[in-house]
Amino acid sequence: MSRGVELSLALMSVLILPFASLRTAAQSTGKASAPAAGATSSSAESPTLDYEFFKTRVEPIFLKKRPTHARCYVCHEEANHALKLSKLSPGNTTWTEEESRHNFDTVSQLVTPGDPLGSLLLHHPLAPEAGGDAFHSGGRQFESQSDVDWQTLAEWVRGRKAN
Repeated sequence: MSRGVELSLALMSVLILPFASLRTAAQSTGKASAPAAGATSSSAESPTLDYEFFKTRVEPIFLKKRPTHARCYVCHEEANHALKLSKLSPGNTTWTEEESRHNFDTVSQLVTPGDPLGSLLLHHPLAPEAGGDAFHSGGRQFESQSDVDWQTLAEWVRGRKAN
């Protein structure tokens, strides 16, 4: 393995593992971590993630072609990392109910309800200049927190309901 690849892998481990271990620790105790300063919540408790909002507004983002980037689904379909989306059934352009439920369960593990920037789902693909990770193998999917799709993901993490 080349020195450059070793350094890249080491850097990714340093950047990603702390988020994964914090999220895993919070889940194992049954509690979400406290919202970061500036995070908003409509109650003292963490908001609940809404499945219908996820299915109708979040999942389509994973299938959307973004300028100069591959769709999230291309790299995260049956992937060997935390964001492992269900493979679309042959001939389908959207997920079945069962596949969407699986995606919801998987993606929910990558968020801290009420805290978009504390959520790996939003932090990892966000450009570093906008507060995101220095490295995302899929590139900077979101150049800023004002990106419409980033805002939609943030609304879901904040507990927005479908209706």
